[in-house]
Amino acid sequence: MRKMICVIIILFSTVLQSQIKRDTLLVGYTQAAPFLVQDGENLDGLNIWLWEQVAKDLKLNYRMVPMPFLDMLDSLKTGGIDLSINPLTITSERSKQMEFTHSFFASNATAVVARVSSFEKLVIFLKGFFNINFIRGLLLLVCIIFSFGILGWFFERKENPETFRYGARGIWDGVWWSAVTLTTVGYGDKAPKTKMGKVSALVLMFGGLLFISGLTASIASSLTVNQLTNNPEGFNEFKERKVGTIQKSGTEVFLQEHFFKDIKTYSTVVDGLKDVKKGRIEAFLYDEPILKYRIQKDSSLHSLEIMPLQFDVQFYAFALPKSHTLLEQRISQQILNIKETKEWEIVLMEYGLSEL
Repeated sequence: MRKMICVIIILFSTVLQSQIKRDTLLVGYTQAAPFLVQDGENLDGLNIWLWEQVAKDLKLNYRMVPMPFLDMLDSLKTGGIDLSINPLTITSERSKQMEFTHSFFASNATAVVARVSSFEKLVIFLKGFFNINFIRGLLLLVCIIFSFGILGWFFERKENPETFRYGARGIWDGVWWSAVTLTTVGYGDKAPKTKMGKVSALVLMFGGLLFISGLTASIASSLTVNQLTNNPEGFNEFKERKVGTIQKSGTEVFLQEHFFKDIKTYSTVVDGLKDVKKGRIEAFLYDEPILKYRIQKDSSLHSLEIMPLQFDVQFYAFALPKSHTLLEQRISQQILNIKETKEWEIVLMEYGLSEL
């Protein structure tokens, strides 16, 4: 008799627990401002507003469960929670392990770097001139000027002594003539008269024109490369650098697929941004809305700047375990209904968000 009572109690407890699980959803979340903002016990943000609307319309009972980002992903895979209302990026790999609702927001990833001061920009600009290739070109230019100056003086000193004088003063006349000829200034105060002097002048003019053009291109290229190295605006400029992003995020997958060589992962955005400020990494790459919000709200991060760089278009959605297909369909339909209202546009503006 006692055994039967125990069995009945166990069965009743099991039924009761399953009923509680069906009637009270466990909703996992982790802070991701401006989508999820936690201030003490208060929760705010776009996703909180959206979920409250969905739960109200569908008459869903739920309990909020704060948890670390990686634990939340694992709980979705195993069914430990019934729903995550974080702005999770829909990826092919995640879709194999969990269900996604209809996307409620589209954005992109970007990069944050340390702001360069005006003095540092000046130093960077000057470094473009004083690199080894420029110095080599400058020395070669001086050698050409002196060589053709002495050569012109040698051919002209006897038949053109008024222009190319004897001795050291004559050599200076030749160097001056070579310099103004090479730079195509051509003052006309000195000109060769002998046949060999004119041949030397022709070689100097045409050869010098090509050399000056090449030297100018080299300087311009050096300045451009130096500028890109210190103020990158192109996505590929970051591939050879040490960058950071959030562990197991959609951005990390994207960077790995695009052959980034040195990626450091973080559990929070703030940790990554602080390392950019300290110079431990050169850039932090992640979702643009989250990065913008964090830098605007944290005065200690105002020395960082967001690059005019957009890549990896991302679609945010709520996520559920694979066993919750019917619930996912109900939530997706309600998200679509809400997105078609004028109120949705107003809420986006209130949180400073705009879709692609």
